Amino acid sequence: MISCSTIEKDVIRRHYDVSTFFYRLLWGRHIHHGLWDGDESPQQAAQQLTERVAREAAIAQGSRVLDIGCGMGGSSIYLASALGCQVTGVTLSPFQRRWASLAAKFGGTGGRADFLCADAEKVDFPAAGADVVWSIECTEHLFDKPAFFRRAAAWLKPGGRMAICVWFAGDDPLTPVQQQLAHGVCEGFFCPSFGSEREYSEWMTSAGLTVTASYDWTSRVSRTWEICRDRVHRWGIHRVAHWIDPGQIIFLDRFQMLLDAYNTGAMKYGCLIAEKR
Repeated sequence: MISCSTIEKDVIRRHYDVSTFFYRLLWGRHIHHGLWDGDESPQQAAQQLTERVAREAAIAQGSRVLDIGCGMGGSSIYLASALGCQVTGVTLSPFQRRWASLAAKFGGTGGRADFLCADAEKVDFPAAGADVVWSIECTEHLFDKPAFFRRAAAWLKPGGRMAICVWFAGDDPLTPVQQQLAHGVCEGFFCPSFGSEREYSEWMTSAGLTVTASYDWTSRVSRTWEICRDRVHRWGIHRVAHWIDPGQIIFLDRFQMLLDAYNTGAMKYGCLIAEKR
C-alpha cells in the first residue's frame, strides 16, 4: 500500500466543495475517467465507462443501488433514468449534494435518485437492502478501506453485487521511483492511501464477497490526464485557482504525475466486480 499520512478528511471535503467547478469545466458531468475505444470525445468516453461498469455488474431494471462517492450525480442519474434504478448517492461534499440534487431534478429521473451529504466511512444503510453497491473512484479517499468493505457487504442482499473502479497502486515490487510517483499522486489528489489490486481483492474477499471479474483499463483511461493537463494550460485554470483557492494548485500540478504513474506502472486503473455469497 502507498500511504500519505498528511491527508485529512476536512481537506478532502473542501477539495470537492471547491474543485467541483474545475471538474465540471475540465471534464463534464461525470467526475471519473473516460474509457476509450477509439477517437470518442471525452464526454462520450466518460459515459462509456459508466455504461461498461453497469453492464459488467449486470444491473437489472429497477435495482436498488447505493452510489458511494457520487460526485455531481452523473452515474446515479444515468442508472435512474436509463435503467429505472432507485439510487441513493453519497458524497462528502455539501456543494456536490446540492449540484447532484438539482441535476437529478432536471435530468428525467422521475424521483428515483436522491443524494445524501455524508461520510462514506460512517453512513449506514439497512442490512441486505441493496442490490448493488457502486463506487467509482471514491475508495482512494477512504482511511480504513477494509472496514468500508465489511460495512458495504452488509448492505447487499445475498446475490447482490459490488462494482468499483479504483486507482490502484502498481503491482509489487515497486521501485523507489515508482513509489515516489504514486505517493506524489496520493498527496496531490488528497488520498490517504492507494491499495494494490491484490489488496483490494483480499479486502473484498474478507468481507464475504467473491470477486467475479477484474479488469485493467489503464491504457484505455490514461488519455483523460493528457486532455485535462492540456486544458489546464490552454484555459489558464491556474489563474482561476489562485483566485478561488490556492490550495487547489497542488491538485492541478499533479496531472502529469498521474499520467507518468500510469505509464510507468507505478499505478493502475481497474474495475472489480464482486458478488455477495
